Amino acid sequence: MRQAGAEGTDLRPTLILLPGLLCDYQLWRPVTEALAAEASAVVADVTLDDSLGAMAARVLDWAPPRFALAGLSMGGYIAQEIMRRAPERVTRLALLDTSARRDTEEQGRRRRGLIELAGQGQFKGVTARLLPLLIHADRLGDQPLVDTVTGMAERVGRDAFLRQQSAILGRPDGIPDLPAITCPTLVLCGRQDALTPLDAHEEMARHIPGARLVVIEDCGHLSPLERPEAVNAALRAWLAA
Repeated sequence: MRQAGAEGTDLRPTLILLPGLLCDYQLWRPVTEALAAEASAVVADVTLDDSLGAMAARVLDWAPPRFALAGLSMGGYIAQEIMRRAPERVTRLALLDTSARRDTEEQGRRRRGLIELAGQGQFKGVTARLLPLLIHADRLGDQPLVDTVTGMAERVGRDAFLRQQSAILGRPDGIPDLPAITCPTLVLCGRQDALTPLDAHEEMARHIPGARLVVIEDCGHLSPLERPEAVNAALRAWLAA
């Protein structure tokens, strides 16, 4: 875990942030910096386990009794698993650029192919071919953003990538579980998210009672890095609700 903020007598609510595949604390840095007055933000390490259940259990073992929870992409899958296991501990939930559905056959086939290549030592992190799936087309020339994305993948590395892909492959269809979520919930995505498109978020918002859907314009899959001001505004309103 990596924490931003004070400890001890800190009265701010704890906000646990869950990164996506091949992402780390840098994904959430704009959030931890912008929302420092509203929450004590902690970025979970999701590189150590090969199942969503084990990832969720690790977070729950470490977390305080009550906390706010936000996850992006794979982090959203982990967040949903936490809600299945310990909903009474989560004060509010934010699901960013993610889905409640399991992989389609095509997605699973592509994921297994990547696992096979990485298992043979052909791990290349985030390539130029993968980048258009992660960030908006207009940001492909933004070198600091590209460097941040590729740097995260390099730090996560091959072995953690294999564990994460295995965990994602094993996830259940979470749609039937969404109506049981009763805490204030934000569902957010970039309008041009190519990996988890808008209709997946509209579906989640329909199934979660009282969920608020926020769409970030001119934005791809990694919304906290691409459009930090808009994402931070949505998260600030969610924390204050």
